[in-house]
Amino acid sequence: MDRVMPSVSIVIPAHNEQPTIEDVVRSSEAAIPGAEVIVIDDGSTDGTSEAAARAGARVIRLDPNQGKGAALRRGIQAATGEILVFIDGDGQDSPFEIPLLVGAFEPDVDLVLGSRFLGNFRPGAITRMNLAGTRFITFLVNQMFGCRVTDPLAGFRAVRRSILERVELRAQGYDIEVDLLLRVLRAGGRVVEVPASRSPRPFGTSDLSSFTDGVRIARRIFQVRLEATPGSQRPREPDADIPVPSQNET
Repeated sequence: MDRVMPSVSIVIPAHNEQPTIEDVVRSSEAAIPGAEVIVIDDGSTDGTSEAAARAGARVIRLDPNQGKGAALRRGIQAATGEILVFIDGDGQDSPFEIPLLVGAFEPDVDLVLGSRFLGNFRPGAITRMNLAGTRFITFLVNQMFGCRVTDPLAGFRAVRRSILERVELRAQGYDIEVDLLLRVLRAGGRVVEVPASRSPRPFGTSDLSSFTDGVRIARRIFQVRLEATPGSQRPREPDADIPVPSQNET
């Protein structure tokens, strides 16, 4: 019997990525024909929304800038697919590798990470500081959660909608990647990795702060680790630093 292709939504967070977003959208559409493509424009001031809409994406604007975590959470709310693919709008990940993510979904798989360590970093794709920080975070995650992942910070990933309905994402910024991974693991979900490539940014610079966001990511890991396990009666305090985002859809 032929395997039935699940419906796919491709969610692309973007902040001031006008030079690259149109190509990312068009390449995503070409990689998975018929997929829903949603761009979450996180307070851009450079025409990102217009370029994304011109390429055929459904565009949702957050105003002002809310952070990557807020953008992805808004994209999750808007998406309708059974499988949600996340890819950044900066052109560092290849949309033509999206089928590798989607194809890894066996019936028991809930989250697929596009691991740059199983694939490759092209020259200039990551700084030495960020590489060292990523390796430290990987060690921390594996030790504290008893897993064996190679790239917990991979933004290029895909997740099954059914597991998202069982977890509560709370991250506001770049800690969204570990927040999603660790909550899926805590919910009993199965995580697998596939090789992915990472290229240097063709334009602009990243909003990521190696120190500030590194501390935020480490703090998120400890917060999730110390939370009550699923089914316990321990109450959870809401994150005070997560505002309710305003959004406009075009």
